[in-house]
Amino acid sequence: MRRRWLAAVAITMASVLGLAACGSSGGDKAGPTSTGGGEPKKVEVFSWWTGPGEADGLKAMRKIFETNNPQYTFFDAAVAGGSGDKAKALLQSKLQAKTPPDTFQGHAGAELQGYIKNGDLEDLNFLYDELKLKDVFPSQLVDQISVDGKIYSVPVNIHRSNVLWFNPKVLKDAGIAAAPKSVEEFIADLQKVKAKGKIPLSIGSEWTATHLLENVLLGSLGTDAYNALFKPGGNWGAPEVTKALENYKTIMSFTGPPQDDWQPAAQQVAKGEAAFNIMGDWAYGYFHNPPDGGLGLTSKTDFDWAPAPGTEGTYLWLSDSFTLPKGAKNRDGAIAWLKVAASKEGQDAFNPLKGSIPARKDADQSLYKDYLADALKDWSSNKLAGSIQHGVSVNQPWLAAITESVGLFIKDKDVAALQKGLVDAATANAQ
Repeated sequence: MRRRWLAAVAITMASVLGLAACGSSGGDKAGPTSTGGGEPKKVEVFSWWTGPGEADGLKAMRKIFETNNPQYTFFDAAVAGGSGDKAKALLQSKLQAKTPPDTFQGHAGAELQGYIKNGDLEDLNFLYDELKLKDVFPSQLVDQISVDGKIYSVPVNIHRSNVLWFNPKVLKDAGIAAAPKSVEEFIADLQKVKAKGKIPLSIGSEWTATHLLENVLLGSLGTDAYNALFKPGGNWGAPEVTKALENYKTIMSFTGPPQDDWQPAAQQVAKGEAAFNIMGDWAYGYFHNPPDGGLGLTSKTDFDWAPAPGTEGTYLWLSDSFTLPKGAKNRDGAIAWLKVAASKEGQDAFNPLKGSIPARKDADQSLYKDYLADALKDWSSNKLAGSIQHGVSVNQPWLAAITESVGLFIKDKDVAALQKGLVDAATANAQ
């Protein structure tokens, strides 16, 4: 299975090598090298934050970084593409070539395990001790980014994967009084929207289909059964999983034409072309932020939200974090960036724009309004489940195998083949 994952990386690389600096802002074209003399040294920060909301949040942290560290200048090495699939493929080639960026974004959880096992990362216990970060980050989050007592990344935020975004007017026109609570209600509502000639459920590129799958699995199985899938002996061949995949097939039959990425799919909801979209809460920043960084929409009027059907009371979570690669050209600059990413000031500047809540427990809650206030409340009270697509529950080879199975399913709609692919992926990659 690892050979197949590396082959997929190699294929993807052909399409991303030209994108290495597509997210860079003006003035970054010279590359991430030291300028010499008395000029600031460049710090290469590698991420996939290029879209509205996320790029604005990154820019806000960059401003703090450069103000606090005049000896450094920020080099934005972002690679476009939702969920970071293209960025991670390019990153893999840089790590193999022993030319790592100074720091790179990674999802907290199982996604980091491959980098850790390969010896690509320095542990950050020294930074956690210096900044007393174990006192301000939730213990479960620290556990997810630790291996054998060593911590390997700095979490910047907490995202929620299981959000149902919808257009209130489209629902009203279809005779739908409230957001569906269960998967069964959701399927019935999709049929009502279809009868009115609208797109029932918008969808983006292939990774968004895997994102949808994790939500349907959670909504169909419940939190405990979903979480059990990723433990030793997790039964992906169970009849309950078959039923969940049948639900997925039905829901996928109501999707519109696939869009290039999550933003145009979300925009179909904003424009009233589609009723629903299941996407992480980074969509909130896109919907809500002013037009120069988003769509400038009004909450509860132009768009609304609810837990994905069947998932109320559960937070399907993920966390963006930054690492310290071994062999980084500007290690001191990378540590300076990590300190900003870990700080209350940095997280409070970043998250309201990104559409996420802070990883720190001591952030200024007054900054988190509207959807983000709901998210803060739910994070502190809900059951937790880890995202598949966004690196919490499965490592990268396992995710690659799941993505391959989903891609085949999109073509042939064969539930039995999809379930066999998921069983095989778990057998080959479960930890």
